[in-house]
Amino acid sequence: MRTIVVASDAPSVRAEIVAVVGEPGTSIVELSSGYAVAGAVAQDSPDLVVVDLQMGNMGGMAVCLDLRLEESYGKLPHVPVLMLLDRRADVFLAKRSGAEGWLVKPLDPIRVRRATSALIEGRSYHDESLQPVPVLVTPRAATGAGGDASCADGALVGAPDAGTSAEQAQTSAEQAQTST
Repeated sequence: MRTIVVASDAPSVRAEIVAVVGEPGTSIVELSSGYAVAGAVAQDSPDLVVVDLQMGNMGGMAVCLDLRLEESYGKLPHVPVLMLLDRRADVFLAKRSGAEGWLVKPLDPIRVRRATSALIEGRSYHDESLQPVPVLVTPRAATGAGGDASCADGALVGAPDAGTSAEQAQTSAEQAQTST
């Protein structure tokens, strides 16, 4: 029988994870405190720990660090940890704490299933959703008209269409001068 520990102080988060991973042949241990995770790991030897990053006085990062520390002393077995993150910037914390996988909220059943399956199989899972979109900045010559600021390398600072707006403003100014 497979055992999964789910730790979150939010009952809705626990229920969401349990709804996806709870199936015949799987034992779920639900915890509402980070302090209880190490004890549950010692008692139940789970196949996976799912922990919420934001949780009372001992959140997911502290839980993961505690599990890794106790493992290094030989007090606990190695257990893969799936950390539930509130925002993309928290990925750094998940990596730093030694979690094998992470998901960025809001959760959906497909990503939860993929992540839990990967970690139970001994692989890692790094959620690629909610990635920032890269912005391409191309150097342009400073126009001086239309109030655009330019950087030392000639790249315009402002909205992506700032160069077009400046050109339109310059054209309008030139037309106004020739008509008078």
